[in-house]
Amino acid sequence: MNREIMRIALPNIVSNITVPLMGIVSTAIAGHWGTDSAATIGALAIGVSIFNFIYWNCAFVRMGTSGLTAQAYGAGDMRECTNMLARALTVAAVMGVLMVALQWPVGEAALWAMNGGEMTRDYFYARIWAVPAGILLFGFNGWFTGMQNAVIPMFTALTVNIVHILCSLWFAFGLDLGIVGIAYASVLAQWCGVGLSAVLLVWKYGTILTKTDWEEVLDTKRLKTFFLINRDIMLRTLCIVAVYTFFTGASARMDDPALLAVNTLLLQLFTLFSYMNDGFAYAAEALTGRFIGARDGGSLRQCIRRCIFWGTVVSVVFVGIYLGGWRELVGLFIDRTAPDAATITALAGRYIGWIIAIPIASAMPFIMDGIMVGATETRVMRDSMFLATAAYFVIYYAGYPLIGNNALWLAFTLYMFLRGVLQYFMTGRLKKIELKIKN
Repeated sequence: MNREIMRIALPNIVSNITVPLMGIVSTAIAGHWGTDSAATIGALAIGVSIFNFIYWNCAFVRMGTSGLTAQAYGAGDMRECTNMLARALTVAAVMGVLMVALQWPVGEAALWAMNGGEMTRDYFYARIWAVPAGILLFGFNGWFTGMQNAVIPMFTALTVNIVHILCSLWFAFGLDLGIVGIAYASVLAQWCGVGLSAVLLVWKYGTILTKTDWEEVLDTKRLKTFFLINRDIMLRTLCIVAVYTFFTGASARMDDPALLAVNTLLLQLFTLFSYMNDGFAYAAEALTGRFIGARDGGSLRQCIRRCIFWGTVVSVVFVGIYLGGWRELVGLFIDRTAPDAATITALAGRYIGWIIAIPIASAMPFIMDGIMVGATETRVMRDSMFLATAAYFVIYYAGYPLIGNNALWLAFTLYMFLRGVLQYFMTGRLKKIELKIKN
């Protein structure tokens, strides 16, 4: 079982680690471009938050596709696996076209809500052309994960991120485009990823995919199941987006302007951990769905226990990394010769305790999410997220007048902790997942 988990988790960890690496490089470019590091990092942070809002609200395409495909794969139903691929890519394509068509009202509303300036506006309207490709990649990657294949998404992610990093450096510094260059690099990289995914799909699965039956793809009953699952995931994702977007917005509205840059840098450190732990979450969703589809209760129970164990190990490792090397990690994001570098580092030191504590608080929710996706228990994900998000806002507004920025980090830490605990108990200590074998 450990080999099975690692077979899926390790390639996903490699894939995931490139995502925060891309964020680290983008933030570092912003911190080294121009004379006002804090302002440039802040503009990029707002722009990235807007696109996180868009992408996270489209993430149901990946998660819904993964669980249903894994169950079809476990049952040996290649016809339904093919149909799931067609459904996922069709939904992704429609959503991508809609986002491009609605870019002006969406962009202006987002810029107003996030208090974005002209630098952020230019970034948004350049990067919006990457959105259709990004959503299509959700469809491809969700299907590959459901098919127990983590290697193709790994190669795609590596390609996307290498192209993005190299083009970001070229466009930002070589062409002197600043963060707009980072946006154009994202467009080019995402579309390269779509092309590579399509080529690898035909190469790996061209001989086993059945002919697409559009009557079955658009079957009312199957579509209803697909969209009910995705509705719950979308509502759950809306809560995540609300939390992260509010985090950036609240940071931008604090009395000290440097807190936006500091909170952005520290959140990048948390993101590094979260993408690492997500590798085991992906393993949990792929294997949980597969063993439910195959009606293999013993393997399902063993998979759940081992995934929780490995998620906990990752959390402990990151506590040690943050304890011993937070100054060096923060230093990667800023130009040490910039006038505000010392101020940003000193401020980060005041709040670094939260980053050290968060991995322990977050050990469970990532793995729980993977189990729920694989089992298609999306209603549990949704309801637990509603409760955790409500607690987040209550804690922040109650604590901010007393402890300021610490209230934002306290709310975020408890929000992560509650997500995992609530899912565990709302499934009767996971017994509800095991009962799906008998249904």
